[in-house]
Amino acid sequence: MNSRPMQIGVVGLGRAFTLMLPTFLHDSRVKLVGATDPIAAARVQFEKDFGASSHDSVEALCADPAVEALYIASPHQFHAAHVCLAASFGKHVMVEKPMALSLDECTRMIEACSRAGVHLIVGHSHSFNLPIRRTREIIDSGLYGSVKMITAINYTDFLYRPRRPEELDTAAGGGVIHSQATHQMDIVRLLGGGRVSSVRAHTGAWDASRPTEGAYSALLGFENGAFASATYSGYGHYDSDELMDNIGEMGQFKSAKDYGAARRRLQGAATAADETALKAARNYGGALYSPAIALPENLAHQHFGQVIVSCEKADLRPGASGIAIYADNQKIIERLPAPRIPRSEVIDELHAAVVLDRPTLHSGEWARATTAVCLALLESARTGAGCRPGLQISHNPRA
Repeated sequence: MNSRPMQIGVVGLGRAFTLMLPTFLHDSRVKLVGATDPIAAARVQFEKDFGASSHDSVEALCADPAVEALYIASPHQFHAAHVCLAASFGKHVMVEKPMALSLDECTRMIEACSRAGVHLIVGHSHSFNLPIRRTREIIDSGLYGSVKMITAINYTDFLYRPRRPEELDTAAGGGVIHSQATHQMDIVRLLGGGRVSSVRAHTGAWDASRPTEGAYSALLGFENGAFASATYSGYGHYDSDELMDNIGEMGQFKSAKDYGAARRRLQGAATAADETALKAARNYGGALYSPAIALPENLAHQHFGQVIVSCEKADLRPGASGIAIYADNQKIIERLPAPRIPRSEVIDELHAAVVLDRPTLHSGEWARATTAVCLALLESARTGAGCRPGLQISHNPRA
């Protein structure tokens, strides 16, 4: 297999980049060769860490002949423009979730990459995670019959992590629907077969100081007859990682002293400007930035809360170390090897596309379908009626 490193440029050195950085640092299939960010300190940090060029604009990075593919981790509202720009320069693209804020933007991105003959991958989302992918393989084996019901639940402190003002504005891509439902809907769609036929949802926004959706509960129907319930809260009270053996979303062990940490950090941010500065300080190159040089010991698989898939003959529960299978007469634990590098599944898919020219699961079309479900969730909550999301595709590209 061709294992040459991909020459990657980075658009946006913020929070999403820091979460992908351990993967970029430790996967030999990746070489970071350029970056751009509006914050000069982040660009300086990048040049220091990677001995590579930084640029003061996205256009300049796209024009860099050393760059083969772009990882776009700019704020949500810029994804469409940045993907289309990258495609116009003939660069392959991996864009962070959410893909975009509207279906029209998603379609423009897909068409731009298609015209340019470049690959478009959307992620990271937690449907990349090996336990989720392995659960889908078990379903596809037919051993336990077809999927009938899916239950997904996640309670986090998402809304109380430092935010810029637009991250608390739904219209600008803020709140839990665009940032967090994207993960959960992607997982549920992958496990349910992909084609969502109906959405009925409620959302919650009950903290006036964080004026956007902080919670939702949704009921999804699938064309194949399966259905799913998905509940999420980012209000920082109950922590559903307790259901995951106190393993956090990033695969790290969490101790009791971690409880309430997000709210405590915000106590010193009296204004929106203070909070923006706090976020910048914690991001890559900021005063409070802590480099992710070494991988943590005893790393487990990343997750997005409790997920239970009810098939005809068993319930399947993917976890941070494997899949629990609750069959008719026995409980089976299928252990998975601990991850050597976090999110290596993302690089598997990117490398297969860029280097081997293979089709991907997390394509623009797949992510557009997830965006359609998230937008239907918002619309259902607004109108009090059920919605039918369009542009749905199967989890199996050949189906």
